[in-house]
Formats: sequence, structure tokens, C-alpha cells
Amino acid sequence: MACMSGLVRRSWPSTSGFTDEFCQIGAGVSLPGILAAKCGAEVILSDSSELPHCLEICRQSCQMNNVPQVDVVGLTWGHVGRDLLAIPPQDIILASDVFFEPEDFEDILSTVYFLMQKNPKVQLWSTYQVRSADWSLEALLYKWDMTCVHIPLESFDADKEDIAESTLPGRHTVEMLVISFGKTL
Repeated sequence: MACMSGLVRRSWPSTSGFTDEFCQIGAGVSLPGILAAKCGAEVILSDSSELPHCLEICRQSCQMNNVPQVDVVGLTWGHVGRDLLAIPPQDIILASDVFFEPEDFEDILSTVYFLMQKNPKVQLWSTYQVRSADWSLEALLYKWDMTCVHIPLESFDADKEDIAESTLPGRHTVEMLVISFGKTL
């Protein structure tokens, strides 16, 4: 995936006074969203409305992690439905490893574009495992009027073969991107 390089000048979440509103798309087991909620953010978790068992896993993760205030909604990438329309403007959209099937890239970005229309300053923060050097978001970012900044993992000590005493990311290449709306504000 091709993106412009650079660093983001934004303070990272702290455990006090953290009040940004987050929406995590493709939440899976919801770890990034739950962590944001634990730090005090207002969080909405989402996964495909076509996969109710995934939404139930999100709810169970919230319950097990004692964050019952987190909303869980069904969003299917590329589809404008009632739940997507009801999401209030967000500050940050978290997308952990959602860029794994190239045929989904445009649907993901069109959903993000819709959310960016509600708040043009919103940013999509995404990490993903590089699965092919031939896959790129560049043309789609241009089409949807978005810009992308690559965040070096070493800028926050995540460039090691094991993080937090786990085997992640191992020998896989993991990238972090911050995608923003391209229109001048």
C-alpha cells in the first residue's frame, strides 16, 4: 500500500481527560476500541451487520472488560444503512487489520468517506499486516479525496518482533496509517 511518509503531530491517548469519540470499524474482538473506552473515550464498536455473531462477540468483549457504555452497531462496508446514518460525528476511526482483501478496500474507504462528511477533521487510524507488495490504496485514496500518512512503528517502539511479551507481530510486516479527508478546511 502506497502512502506519503511523515509523522503525525497528535498526542496519543492518556488515561486522564481523554474524551475523543471513537468508532472502531471491523471490530472483531474489539481490543483497540475497548482500550480507548478504558482510557475514557466515547466508543462505538462496529462489525458487519451481516455477521450477527461478530456483533455478539463485540458485546461480550465489552461485558468481560467492564465497559457496558460502549455501543455496538452493525455496519457493512460500502452500505449506507440506518446504523451508519445514526452514528454522530467522530474524532477518530480505528481500523485494525481491515485492509486484508483488496476487493473490500473501496467499500471500507466509502464508509469512512461517509463518516468524514459528518466531521471533515476525523482521522482513520489503521494498522494492518502487509500481505502483498502489489496491493495499494493510492488510487482509491485519490478517488475518495483522502490523504494518507505512514506512521513509522519505531516512533512508538512497536518495531520489534515481540510486543508486550507476545509473539506479535512476529516476522510479519505491520504498517500504521493515518488517513484524513483531503479537502481544504
